[in-house]
Amino acid sequence: MAIEKALLLIADIGGYTRFMKQHRFSLAHAQDTVAQLLEAVIDAAGRFKLAKLEGDAAFFYAKGDDFTAFARQVADIRRAFLARRQQLAVDRMCKCDGCMQVGALTLKFVTHAGEVAFQRVKHLTELAGVDVILVHRMLKNDVPVREYVLMTDPVQQRLDPELLRFTHTLEHEFEGMGRTATHYIDLNAIAAEMPAALAPNVLRQLWGKLKLEFRSLPFVLGIKEPCENFRNVEIVDAPGP
Repeated sequence: MAIEKALLLIADIGGYTRFMKQHRFSLAHAQDTVAQLLEAVIDAAGRFKLAKLEGDAAFFYAKGDDFTAFARQVADIRRAFLARRQQLAVDRMCKCDGCMQVGALTLKFVTHAGEVAFQRVKHLTELAGVDVILVHRMLKNDVPVREYVLMTDPVQQRLDPELLRFTHTLEHEFEGMGRTATHYIDLNAIAAEMPAALAPNVLRQLWGKLKLEFRSLPFVLGIKEPCENFRNVEIVDAPGP
């Protein structure tokens, strides 16, 4: 088991409101929507390698202590997320909750740098250590905005001076970690290069609808449980008559 320095990053998709338990059709479409958004996030990750998918989040790492491209990579990931979200909204042909709420979905990031134990298990790389635990604890925080990058001191201290002026300091009490100094940037406070507006296209919409129904079929039929590991989807019982 090798121990190396690494930059850890979790991209977390949120924004869904409540779904009813028996609305399996809506949940199945929500499952597919998040999967498509995560695919866009992963494809744009650059030097970050995917450690694992965690429900509606993707956990990345980059070995070493060179953070010079960190801000650009986060910007690329967000831009890819926004572009895919826009495409899903424009091509939407379904009126269920899982499809209608796609425009409200958001992306936030938590990041920390430290020492990580890497262990190869067949074709997978498992990450372990206190710093891995900390970056996951950071997902439960007191940041007062919806879309942000939350970082610890080691990351904040390596930011470009132009970005430092956008940071806000916020001390947290993370479970099992004690008081931890963190800093966040409101992503909406930074001018983002928005994707070009996408015009509707009937053929693309029909093809997208066909793929959606095919991918959602195992969840609709109950072969798989939709949104089972999503931390940002609250599933409640339907009200009585």
